[in-house]
This record gives sequence, C-alpha cells and structure tokens, in this order.
Amino acid sequence: MSMANAKRMVIKVGTTTLTYPNGRFNIRRIDQLVRVLSDIKNSGCEIVLVTSGAIAVGSARLKLAERPRGTALRQASAAVGQLDLMYLYDKLFMSYGHVVAQILMTRIITNHDNTRENLVNTFNTLLSLGAIPIVNENDSVAVDELESEGSMAFGDNDQLSAVVASLIGADGLILLSDIEGLYDHDPHGPGKARLIPVVREINDDLFHLAGGSGSKLGTGGMITKLKAAQTATAQGIDMVIMDGSHPEKIYDIFEGKPVGTYFPAK
Repeated sequence: MSMANAKRMVIKVGTTTLTYPNGRFNIRRIDQLVRVLSDIKNSGCEIVLVTSGAIAVGSARLKLAERPRGTALRQASAAVGQLDLMYLYDKLFMSYGHVVAQILMTRIITNHDNTRENLVNTFNTLLSLGAIPIVNENDSVAVDELESEGSMAFGDNDQLSAVVASLIGADGLILLSDIEGLYDHDPHGPGKARLIPVVREINDDLFHLAGGSGSKLGTGGMITKLKAAQTATAQGIDMVIMDGSHPEKIYDIFEGKPVGTYFPAK
C-alpha cells in the first residue's frame, strides 16, 4: 500500500465503532483509537478525524428508546451528542499531548468558492499549528431527510470524509467500519464470504455486490463507502476500508501491510 509514506491522512470512524448497541460510548475502543492516532501524529503525519456518533450518543443521553426518525428529534439528539463527543475526544487527545479543534460542516459550505476557500484555509492553519481537526456534519441544521437539490446535507460521513480528504489534499483516507472490508458476497449470509483485498475499478457490479444499509445506529453501509472511494480515488487519494474494532491495525497500513480492502488512487 502506498499509504506507508503518507504525510496527511483523514480517518473516518463510524457510529458502531464508537458506541455500544445502546448508543453509549465504547470508551476502551475510543481510547485505543485516540492512542493510535496520537502516536501516528507524533511520527510526523498530519491527522484529520471525521467522526460519526453524535445522534446515537445524544439519543442515549436523552434516554430515547431508539434512534430518532423525525428530523427535529434527530437535530436535538445531534446537538446534545456533539457536546459529549467533543468532550471525550478533547479529554483523551489532551492526555496524549495533542490539541483538537472542532469543525462542523454542511454541503453548502463546499458549494461556494469563498466559503470553501475559507474552510480549506482553516484546515491548513490548524494542521500547521499541530492541531487535530475533528470533523462532523452539522446534523443540527442538516440531516439526510433534508436532502434534495440544493440541500445542505452530505447525507453520510463516508462521503463527507472523502470530500474533506479532497479539500485538504490528503494522501490517504481510512474508513473504520463494523466490517473488515468489501466481500464477494454478504458475509452475514450463508456460505463463506471472501474478503476482496484490492479494488482497482469501481463499477455497477461492485455496487450490486455492496448490498444495503449498515447497522440501526449508523446511516452508512457499504454502498456509501464505495461512493466515498469513487470520490477519493478520482482525486488521487488512496482509500482503505477496515474493521474499526481493532484500531491498532492502522499501524499496519502505515507499514505498507495489507489491511481490509484497499482502493488505490487513479
């Protein structure tokens, strides 16, 4: 994998990696992730973290019985959960000597030249100062139910992470998921599914193979990850989908070892 020499990386972590099924933080796993990213940052690589989880965490904090379906409830849950997310990230990264910054994005910011340029300048300035930008979609004002022509929503953080990687000229994008990568058929179905280690062309057959949605806590599935791979690789960015339950395997990517499913840049 050519990510072995990466100097600027975007890592996206999904809701199911960050939380238990009840929506509460998986603190041990988050600490493992923060420790690995802090160590990689210490090695000289710039890190941007795109995080999901605000709605799930906020729903649990508000004691909602299930992930909210209505727009207003989702926005309220996101507003509460985002505070908890940043508090925990700030506390953990600070314990390893790193400063974090919060960036909440909507699609409308990237659709206009002046706001997009301001956003890129903010990223570059934070990175030059040694901070770790932590990015999420601003779900309190833009959720996927609002998607339409001219919508403010990205719809999922897989695509958001690919957009961020493109904006900042990242060398690579790593998607931490609840599955090891792309398989030749449904790994939860009958028969033994085979992991596809490298994907050099993303076509309709792959999207058919990818199937449907993800877990009940998150919004993304394999299809959203393939769309992210299309965006990233078209911009010259390598991408990997890997199992987020073992954050230490990120080291293997930086050592050029095969992990998950690798999408080499075009």
